[in-house]
Amino acid sequence: MTDLGPGPWPPAPVPTERLVLRAAEARDRAGFVELYASQEVHTYLGGAKPREEVEREMPAVPGQWPGSLVVELDGAMIGHVLLRRASEHARPAAVGKVDLGYLFLPRAWGQGYAVEACGAALDWLDGVLPEEPVVLATQTANTRSLRLAAKLGFAEVERFWAWDAEQWLGLRPAASA
Repeated sequence: MTDLGPGPWPPAPVPTERLVLRAAEARDRAGFVELYASQEVHTYLGGAKPREEVEREMPAVPGQWPGSLVVELDGAMIGHVLLRRASEHARPAAVGKVDLGYLFLPRAWGQGYAVEACGAALDWLDGVLPEEPVVLATQTANTRSLRLAAKLGFAEVERFWAWDAEQWLGLRPAASA
């Protein structure tokens, strides 16, 4: 059992209308490198690492930990969704709650894939841990992420200053609430 529900991780693949959320495989390595080396993807995350560094540090099968789901479209990785416990280093309102994170390749932006994938991950979580509220943090300057949070049912808990920018923390109540 993981702290994200009963049974071993990862869960069976989670299909949506257009996507599949699944465990990472060796074939996803190039997609992970592209995600973590992309300046566009990391605009609001402190900037990307140099591609050479990402290539050198990326394991043969990246994303092999509980809460890590590859987002696949037509057999190819287009993003990464993360469900993890917010640590004691998080904002007090987030500590111990499940934290939703996501990264999508720029070519997948603007087509509703993030809403579809994150919604499916949250639906899965609601099925195994219906008592769990979920938090999401993003920079207030990241208007796309703020719109996604609203579509997924997150409401603002607080704004705070960190990493040289104003941050937004949202909460999505537990499914059973």
